[in-house]
Amino acid sequence: MSDIVRLVLPVFGLIFLGFGAARLRSIPDEGVTGLNLFVYYLALPALFFQTVSQTPIAEMAGWSYVLTTTFSTYCAFAIAFSIGALINGGNVGEATVQGLVGSHANIGSMAPALAIGAFETVAATPMALIFSFDYAMLLTLTPLMMVLAGTVRTSPAAIAATIARQVLLHPLIIATALGLAAAAGGLRLSDPFDALLTLLRNAAAPCALFALGVGLSRRPVGRLTTEMPFLIAVKLVGQPLIVYLLLSWVGGFDPVWVYAAVLMAALPPAENVYDLAKRYNTYAGPASSAIALATVVSIATVTVTLIVLLNRLLPIDPFR
Repeated sequence: MSDIVRLVLPVFGLIFLGFGAARLRSIPDEGVTGLNLFVYYLALPALFFQTVSQTPIAEMAGWSYVLTTTFSTYCAFAIAFSIGALINGGNVGEATVQGLVGSHANIGSMAPALAIGAFETVAATPMALIFSFDYAMLLTLTPLMMVLAGTVRTSPAAIAATIARQVLLHPLIIATALGLAAAAGGLRLSDPFDALLTLLRNAAAPCALFALGVGLSRRPVGRLTTEMPFLIAVKLVGQPLIVYLLLSWVGGFDPVWVYAAVLMAALPPAENVYDLAKRYNTYAGPASSAIALATVVSIATVTVTLIVLLNRLLPIDPFR
């Protein structure tokens, strides 16, 4: 249990330090922008590229793994979307953001510290792959659903360009793709460049967590709405259960890859769910409240998940 506390306390401690620092001292927009620029354009891409490129292709789980985890995320989205649509009377735009609350895990900010801390660097490659494919799926689905809802009116060419820009130009997806190419080609960087990536990589987890806390401090928090507990339950409990059952049913995966997927599915909603809600002027206030509340609740649920995973209480092949 002490190992779990040593893992969880620094992670959530850094988040609350970022939150508290931003509340105690006013951080200008330029400072937040600079911090996020370093985290998401330098430190995290260095982590994703270096760990993926150093993983032998033979040790990667392959398409069956990413397709299963991505489909699991879609299932969580569909469940949360359906709950939201039932409660809000069929508002597709709102239900789309509610689906994101129930499925879009905060992998970029929280997984580097938790997954690598729990399962060492072997968990970094599944982390990068899950992030990339989940992000691509959800960021493709969201604008399409908003067009269906009538929230935005645009041409097919414009929506295709928006999706391509959001997905293909994301720095973490680019870093993962380059890492896969390097692993496949057996490319190894020279020692000076590798040392630079290591410095950036080592800064990724603490800076990402601090930046998350700063971001949460700047988001509005309102009242608890009817659907919010259900969406949070889908995200923190339902999604990890779905990914575990589907990966176990398909079978044949390295236990650490399964455990890493379950842990990442158990993370609270990503901050950019609020950004998407604000962009489409749909459900922004409640989305912000849900992210903040889910992050607090996840202290308990992530701790329980880690206890279960690190003590190997989940059978890897329950269907065999």
